[in-house]
Amino acid sequence: MIRQTTLQPRTSQLRDGRSVTVRALAESDHEAMTRFGSALPEDDWLYLELDFHNPNTITRLVNAAAAENWRQVVAEYEGAIVGYSNVRLLPGWKSHVADTHLVISEGWRRSGLGLEVAQTILEAARDLGVTKVIAEMPDEQRAGRAIFKHLGFHVEGILNNHVRDHHGHYHDMVIMGYEL
Repeated sequence: MIRQTTLQPRTSQLRDGRSVTVRALAESDHEAMTRFGSALPEDDWLYLELDFHNPNTITRLVNAAAAENWRQVVAEYEGAIVGYSNVRLLPGWKSHVADTHLVISEGWRRSGLGLEVAQTILEAARDLGVTKVIAEMPDEQRAGRAIFKHLGFHVEGILNNHVRDHHGHYHDMVIMGYEL
């Protein structure tokens, strides 16, 4: 059963002393999400499942801010979005499972922001009523794997040549899982 609760914004101080507000994505975030996506480095574009360069993707994300089957959070600093994550309830026989994605702006990596946003999205997963959360990522994303490992996720499988980047190259995909 999906509980419809509101994620309360919270301000956190990161390891580097900067403070960010982590909150639910809002429909009014379209312009800030567009700037966030445009500023991501090209290396990120090779592996992202969501196309943050595409205005239609941004529109779809912000229009789904109140969707029943997923939760989206952003990290905000001085009016700019510097991190994004979502957790999405899977359909059918996997309806007890949710998958998650995490994207952090380049200048905010290694500051503790990824861990802060990932912890918040796990809380949101509980709100969806799931018993398991999975994170899928290319094997090369070592920092993302470290964040999820820190939270208690473990590698459940590796699919060889399962990810094709935007240049057409294949990469192994790591699947990590966490039982709530």
